[in-house]
Amino acid sequence: MEPPASSPERLFDAHRFPSDGFLLLALLLYAPVGLCLLLLRLFIGIHVFLVSCALPDSLLRRFIVRVMCSVLGLFVRQSDPHLRDANVRVYIANHVTHFDHSVINLLTSCNTPALNGTPGFICWSRGFMELGAVGSRAELVDSLKVYSSHGGNPPLLLFPEEAATNGRVGLLRFSSWPFSILDMIQPVALQVQRPLIAVSVADSSWITELLWTFFVPFTVYQVRWMPPVFRQADEPNEEFALRVQELLAVELGVLSTRLTAADKAEHMKRLRHTPPHLFAPASSQSLVARPRASPSLAGVGPLAPEDVRITEMAQQVKEVLPHVSLGTIRRDLAQTNCVDTTIANLLEGQVPLLPEDKDPEPGLLAPSTSQTPAVSSSQCPAASSSSKPSVKLFAKSPVERHLSLQERKHMLYAYARRRYTEKYGMPRGDGSH
Repeated sequence: MEPPASSPERLFDAHRFPSDGFLLLALLLYAPVGLCLLLLRLFIGIHVFLVSCALPDSLLRRFIVRVMCSVLGLFVRQSDPHLRDANVRVYIANHVTHFDHSVINLLTSCNTPALNGTPGFICWSRGFMELGAVGSRAELVDSLKVYSSHGGNPPLLLFPEEAATNGRVGLLRFSSWPFSILDMIQPVALQVQRPLIAVSVADSSWITELLWTFFVPFTVYQVRWMPPVFRQADEPNEEFALRVQELLAVELGVLSTRLTAADKAEHMKRLRHTPPHLFAPASSQSLVARPRASPSLAGVGPLAPEDVRITEMAQQVKEVLPHVSLGTIRRDLAQTNCVDTTIANLLEGQVPLLPEDKDPEPGLLAPSTSQTPAVSSSQCPAASSSSKPSVKLFAKSPVERHLSLQERKHMLYAYARRRYTEKYGMPRGDGSH
């Protein structure tokens, strides 16, 4: 089951390798060639860096470096370069990879301020502009306004998404502070394509992405210049940012979502703290066997396709979390439309439980007596002492939430092992039957 287009699972790639068997085979056969290219391009890349540092910023330097980058497998194309306005001091672009600013800098002179990371040689070598000690966002905006007021400085290149996406589905919500610098900006639409593997993987470092860029045969950056956009009379920064976001989304053919960089960070934290099988790739979910319909609904009659789909997903969640009622599961599935997200929400306690879920028997993780045989306290003395987690509500501290989640998962796994032992009569760890 594929998640909605506006969900984080669709905007960020968590897996680098394809799920298609044919592509995996092609990647395996290409691997020896890719490793040779990686070693060769590492050597050439050092020369590209030295040339870019030695030559002054000019049209000649950009041409030479662009030709050398093509040897590294980086091909940069641009559309409608005549739309680039020399009077524009701020470029606004969508964010796809760690090297978007360097690619656009091959086409025109521009500077991207370093907003994250430690300033120093690494920051400078990656092509970012250091602003010094900037405390708050207001101080950052004031510094950029002073920078833009000097006509001799190159234009600013800003990424209001503040986090990279896969570039295929949608745009993150634009932050409003880049639109408070000047009243005229120029949008830049950026698309990236490469064979065999994903263009970028969420939560991956720039060094890892650079090595994979050298490994693949080629990576194509398509840059499209759009006409400058002016702020309307008395238009707030938020509305100005939203209007530019809509224009870029239409140009790229993607959705304009309301997800932010904070939502991406929360999504990645959930991926790290949840077992891998609960977050299978969206493309591989169609390969999972579809569960049977609920026996309790057998006599109700034909259901609508949407109801059948929700019922099948609810049964899949029920197999993992048997102590939660189908009503609670269906209610959350109607909002998330994703099995993995619903399981994570239930494990973390983000979903309010119905009354029949509050006091399950014999413990929090045990199903109703009609589903499985009761477990006596003499057989499982440890189960009665740990049937209730220490944290029932969704804690405010991230550490407490993580500990609560781990505790619930351990209890769930322990109950599943007990249930398997009683059903099939397998020996326990202590040698009893």
